Amino acid sequence: MLGRRIGRFIRTPSAFIGLVLTVGLLVIAAFADQIAPYDPLDLVGRPLTAPGAAHLMGTDDLGRDLFSGIVHGTRTSLVIAAGVGVLVLVIGMSVGLIAGYRGGLADDLLMRLTELFQVLPRFFLAIVVIALFGPGLDRLIVVLGITSWPTLARIVRAQALSLREREFVEAARALGASELRIISHDVVPNVLPAALVMLALVMGQVLLLEASLGFLGLGDPNVVSWGYLAGQAQRFLRVAWWLSLFPGLALVIAVLALNLLSDGINEMLERRID
Repeated sequence: MLGRRIGRFIRTPSAFIGLVLTVGLLVIAAFADQIAPYDPLDLVGRPLTAPGAAHLMGTDDLGRDLFSGIVHGTRTSLVIAAGVGVLVLVIGMSVGLIAGYRGGLADDLLMRLTELFQVLPRFFLAIVVIALFGPGLDRLIVVLGITSWPTLARIVRAQALSLREREFVEAARALGASELRIISHDVVPNVLPAALVMLALVMGQVLLLEASLGFLGLGDPNVVSWGYLAGQAQRFLRVAWWLSLFPGLALVIAVLALNLLSDGINEMLERRID
């Protein structure tokens, strides 16, 4: 069963392309120290050197190697996206499963809580947190994580509502299975694919939010990110095109990879339903 699902997933064009791009980004992030020829913060060349053999993507206004910055920025962006993704999956799945399976008062209370978090402006809340407590990856992950789960929770709740009355769930209940066992063995496996579709989209949004904060100079100054690189480039748009092109291209590829993964999982689910 698992082998067939994996095969069906790989045969989906969008899923395959998204998977290849995502794996490539993960490899770059994991081996950033080995791939990057220089420390991204070291001054290693003449300022504003165009792309060439010595510096594949050129240098910035201080003489720092842009290729090394892009490589290390990949690690930063993926760490943030993964950290937020874990929080979103844990909170969203928990809230959605409890609300959908239990129903009643628990459903009402949890959905009101979901609505409260859903109207919170993530971007401006992140700005406030950074202004109050200073920049930091941990703070950014927490604030984006606790404000990004409501959509996933609603999708999980809708799936759980339809599953709790299905025959196999009723059969497990009649056999005396506990609620925890039913949820973990019968509900979660059927809810998880739809949750992963939304999770990939949320992680793409997180990449854009982090890049926007970095572009505005609100990221951690000690950590290189794509947004930070793009923000530093805005003063040199006319004289150093490469400073804005390559960070923007990296961000587009990462968001595209996650969106293609999401589309591929969704297409696989539609085929299974058909």
